[in-house]
Amino acid sequence: MSFTFSKKEKLKSKKRIEQLFAEGKSVSAYPLRLVFMPCQFEENTLAQTGISVSKRHFKLAVDRNRIKRLMREAYRLNKATYFNNLSQPYAFMILYIGKDKPKFDYIEKRMQLLFEKFRSHISEK
Repeated sequence: MSFTFSKKEKLKSKKRIEQLFAEGKSVSAYPLRLVFMPCQFEENTLAQTGISVSKRHFKLAVDRNRIKRLMREAYRLNKATYFNNLSQPYAFMILYIGKDKPKFDYIEKRMQLLFEKFRSHISEK
């Protein structure tokens, strides 16, 4: 897995997102929450990921877009480390559940912790 976040790696299917929230499991590392579910994709990708920030806590689109940009960058830089040896493909949705505007280094540390929790959760089964 390279350090890119291409179009085929983005979770865009409305059906799959609804299924993810209905049937998926989650882990949290405040202020991030990861909802995940194993599934099959038409493309040869190990993971499809969506990123979301609540409109309730951040009324201005500028703030929501900034946080999403930081989260995408943290995901892009760390996904190769954590997802290279996945046994099956997963769908992910990463949610920002905090109420304050974060800095990039804080988001990146919390993203790494979130991925560690995910890895330990799937290795238990």
